Amino acid sequence: MAVEVVSRDPITFDQCWLGTQRLPEATVHASGALAQTIKAELRQTRGIRNDVEVALCILSRLRESPLWPEAETALPADGLGDEGFMVVRRGNQLLVAAEGGRGLLYGYFYLLRYFEWMTADFTVVERPAVPIRMLDHWDDLTGSVQRGYSGGSIFFRDGRVVTDLTRVRAYARLLASIGINAVAFKLTDDLSDLARLAAVFREYGIAVSLSVEFAADPSDQQVVRRWLAAAGRAYDAVPDLGGFVVHAGHPAEGANLLARALAPYGGKVFWRCSGVDGRQDWRDRRTDRARAAYDQFIPLDGRFEKNVMLVVKHGPMDFQVREPISPLLGELQETAFALELQVTQEYTGQQKDLCYLGPWWREILQFDLPGPVVAERTDAIVGISNVGDDPNWTGHKLAQSNLYAFGRLAWDPAADPISLLHEWAAATFAMDDRTRGELVSIMADSWRTYERYTAPLGVGFMVAPTTHYGPNVNGYEYSAWGTYHFADRHGVGVDRTVATGSGFTGQYPEPLASRYENPYTCPDELLLFFHHVPYDHVLQNGRTVLQHIYDTHFQGYDEVAAMIDRWKAIADRFEPAVRENITPRFEAQLANAREWRDQVNTFFYRLSGIPDAEGRLIYR
Repeated sequence: MAVEVVSRDPITFDQCWLGTQRLPEATVHASGALAQTIKAELRQTRGIRNDVEVALCILSRLRESPLWPEAETALPADGLGDEGFMVVRRGNQLLVAAEGGRGLLYGYFYLLRYFEWMTADFTVVERPAVPIRMLDHWDDLTGSVQRGYSGGSIFFRDGRVVTDLTRVRAYARLLASIGINAVAFKLTDDLSDLARLAAVFREYGIAVSLSVEFAADPSDQQVVRRWLAAAGRAYDAVPDLGGFVVHAGHPAEGANLLARALAPYGGKVFWRCSGVDGRQDWRDRRTDRARAAYDQFIPLDGRFEKNVMLVVKHGPMDFQVREPISPLLGELQETAFALELQVTQEYTGQQKDLCYLGPWWREILQFDLPGPVVAERTDAIVGISNVGDDPNWTGHKLAQSNLYAFGRLAWDPAADPISLLHEWAAATFAMDDRTRGELVSIMADSWRTYERYTAPLGVGFMVAPTTHYGPNVNGYEYSAWGTYHFADRHGVGVDRTVATGSGFTGQYPEPLASRYENPYTCPDELLLFFHHVPYDHVLQNGRTVLQHIYDTHFQGYDEVAAMIDRWKAIADRFEPAVRENITPRFEAQLANAREWRDQVNTFFYRLSGIPDAEGRLIYR
């Protein structure tokens, strides 16, 4: 007998950035499933009295709008594409136009986001820069979430998809509003459950993919037949399935087996290529986890089926607060790849500490490889979701900004992350411009603040191994996963040079390889990732390495304390539930920053014996 599984608190949840937005009445000149979604959206959108006449129209019915001449003039020669749209305003007439329902839906959300700021005549044309913009959910069927810091799964409970999909639909709406067009989650035993989930996301133009694991011999015919059958069953249940996302897979040649199984249905294989095999020995400095993905996948470049997309972490390690760009992003030439970012804050505060990641992501997306920047080379942007069944979705209310920024940057990688923060804050909170400006200023530099009080100059993994939260300077230093700081009484850092180290710098194209190889041209913020240097090595900023470590850890703590003071000055302008969520998290962040400051500074003082030039308290 089937057991009814009901999601926890299916109705009580935050409206996020869709809770305050308003529109006047609008007419829809389109038909189809997504047009019905737009009409339903308009019915539930808060109304506003306004003399502007709004129309949403597909191009084949463009002449039903009085603005059709202006729209036809502005239409790009190559069209708008499936997801593009235009917005035209002249006087009290406003038109949103698109080639089909998907673009019209995105145009509707653009209108919802900006309408109250649209006070003059204008024309805008929007098309996404990257075709696939996906959120990957590491939810277990039990209802727990791997790398989840905001409660349990909104999809699964006790081995089944939840019965009440109200919250899943609200989530699909949030994602569509920021331009996400794909999601992935684990394979369920009951494919009718999968079909139910896919139907909800389909209402918002979002394709569903299945997350799977592959560990088998791809030449074994029984394995081949098993995956052929699995693909057939999945597409019988969901004919528009996006494909398979392989969270953990080996050997890499298994990607081609899956690709051939999916090819008849038009599906893709998204194969995560961490390259880590766990066989490193901390005693052997020639081994280097940073090299692993490149060493494994560059020899295979061009040998994958056309419907294979390699999913490449933005850095060569594992979503640390600061890493160089993965060399795979510049060196893969014949294989499609997706850039992977971590929206869930595994190593950046776990939605306890405030850490707005938009500025970091934009640096990554706009990084010169050289030649085309990362965003111009990638075929997809994939984020590991930060959502759970917490009433506000992300645990820390302000962590919603990372979900918002991920979607908006995936759509437009050149967008200004601080402008996006203003957008998010204006749509999320009912507050005056001065308060919004103060909140944005508190949040804008929080990633760099987090970097300052945690791991210095590109060193990573100084975290507690079991939780990845809070400091443990030697936590991973002797593990099979690699060694990360090699600190001794003389100096600190990992020698990854071609001349004397692991040779990792040689995986980059010129001029990056030479820039990283030389400690005097290597960017300060990455110095210890690439070089082992003495404590008195002088950085480009004029400070020694050790003094920089002391200074930034004191500075990071002080910045968190200042955040708290600034937050308390505006907190009473927010609803009680918001204050009760944010204030204790700031207080916990200050305690965490104190532990990082004191443990890291004490560790390096005890090793080096060199005091702080400013005479500040370091525990001995």
